Amino acid sequence: MTAGPVRPYVLLSCAASIDGYIDDATDQRLLLSNEDDFDRIDEVRAGCDAILVGAGTVRRDDPRLLVRSARRRDERVAAGQPATPVKVTITASGDLDPTARFFTTGETERFVFCASGALEKTRERIGRLALVLDGGEPLDLAAMLTDLAARGVRRLMVEGGGSVHAQFLAAGLVDELHLVVAPFFVGDCRAPRFVSDGRYPWHPGRRAAVAEVRQIGDVVLVRYALSDRCPC
Repeated sequence: MTAGPVRPYVLLSCAASIDGYIDDATDQRLLLSNEDDFDRIDEVRAGCDAILVGAGTVRRDDPRLLVRSARRRDERVAAGQPATPVKVTITASGDLDPTARFFTTGETERFVFCASGALEKTRERIGRLALVLDGGEPLDLAAMLTDLAARGVRRLMVEGGGSVHAQFLAAGLVDELHLVVAPFFVGDCRAPRFVSDGRYPWHPGRRAAVAEVRQIGDVVLVRYALSDRCPC
């Protein structure tokens, strides 16, 4: 008998400006993509078992993390899956708003992995709305992925934000990267970048493999294979 997967297949999805920013420094959400690409993202979401964002993204963007297409939701239900993938977030502080759309929209399971020191606080705040799990101190992403695999998550989509992207990439836990490049510059060092400074497994001596380049309206999708698990 073969053992089950040690961790899910991890697909990291991000949109950035030409100069590598994922937002600007204003209070308004910066739209980096277009409707055709949003539909592509919806299709990718529908093919995953879970979607993960960091607590900062839950606080700042208040995402719903749902499959938008009724047809795709129906196809998931017909295949014995929930209409929308499981929602996952990670938090070091437990500072999560129980009225956030992460918790209040969609009929699906919600997992919150928090640092050990914030476990009690997090359970008090949102324990009725999500399964709160001890993520270690500090948060251990590899252990979290093992836990998700044991819960039936085979394919995980990581949607941000920048700190979460950097943590997954630096730890070598990403199998496939979808990077959409918007046709403009932000040009403001106060704005958040795709990733921060760090030591990453892909560098001039170890280049990531380009699996696909596709124009989608006025944006460009570059799909990178970051592990031999990528079926590219």
